[in-house]
Amino acid sequence: MKPTPTLLLAATMTLSIAPVQAAPPDWSKVSGRTVTLFYPGVSPLEWVTKGTEHGGARAMRKGETCASCHDGEAADMGKKMASGQKLEPAPIKGKAGSIPVNVQAANDGANLYLRFSWKQPAGGAPKMDADNQVKLAFMLEDNKIEGANLSGCWEACHADVRTMPSAKDDKKTKYVKGASLATGKYYDLLQWTSKGVKHDGHVADKRVVDGGKLLLDAKGEKKGDEWVVTFTRKLSGGGEGDIALAPGKTYNFGFAIHDDHASGRFHHVSLGYTLGIDAKADISAAKQ
Repeated sequence: MKPTPTLLLAATMTLSIAPVQAAPPDWSKVSGRTVTLFYPGVSPLEWVTKGTEHGGARAMRKGETCASCHDGEAADMGKKMASGQKLEPAPIKGKAGSIPVNVQAANDGANLYLRFSWKQPAGGAPKMDADNQVKLAFMLEDNKIEGANLSGCWEACHADVRTMPSAKDDKKTKYVKGASLATGKYYDLLQWTSKGVKHDGHVADKRVVDGGKLLLDAKGEKKGDEWVVTFTRKLSGGGEGDIALAPGKTYNFGFAIHDDHASGRFHHVSLGYTLGIDAKADISAAKQ
C-alpha cells in the first residue's frame, strides 16, 4: 500500500513541529570551580546575624559576604560542627564534615546547564531518607531578597523550622521573612534525587517543591566513587516561582547535598555565590 499525499504531508508536518531537544555542552571544554560544601550544624540565620554569638555579623552589616570570610575555611567549619565541637547538639557518627564539589555552568542562548561532580565521602549514618542515598538542590535569587547577596540561602534557614532543636512545628519548612511571589522576593528551587524524582519549586513564605515549568531535565549517576549530577533548565518563560535568567545579569546562587540518606537540616551546604549568564561571576555560565 503506497502512502497517500495526505499521509505524506501529515508525516512531514509532524516532523517539522517536533520539539528540538536541548543538547548539553561538551563538559570537557567548560571550566569549573571547586566549591566546598560543609556541614552547617545548627547555624540558622538568627545565629548568623546575632553579633554576640557570631563575630561575622558586624562584617555583614558592613556589606561583607559570608563567602568573602569563610570560603577558604569551609572544610574546617564543617569538621567542627559534624564532630559536635560547635553548633551541633546531636552529632552523627561518621558524618563527613565537608564535600568538595566541582561546579560547571554553560548556556546555549535558550537553556542553562549546570553540572555538579564529587567523590562519595565516607558515611554509615542511620538512613533518615531510605529512598534516596543522595539529593542535590540549588537555589537562585534575583537580587530582591535583602541579605541574599551576603548570606546566600541562609535567608531561608531559621531556628523555628522543622528538624531544628528549637522547632515547635514539625511541618514548618524553609521560608523567607517578608517574601512572596507577588513581590518577586523568593528563591527559585530545583532538586534532583537519586530515586529519580526531580522538583521545580520555590521558597517564599514557605517551601513549595513543585509548580515551576523551566526544569527540562535533572539526572545523576554514580561511577565508581564519583557522583555526577546535571540540570537542564530554560532561561526564561516558566510558571509559578520561576526566575527568568537573562544574558549579562548575575544571580545569587547556592546549593546543598543530602548525602548518605540524610534529610532535613542534616545536609551539606554551600556559602552564597553568584551565577552569571554570559557575565562575570563566581560561577559563569558562558554561551557555548
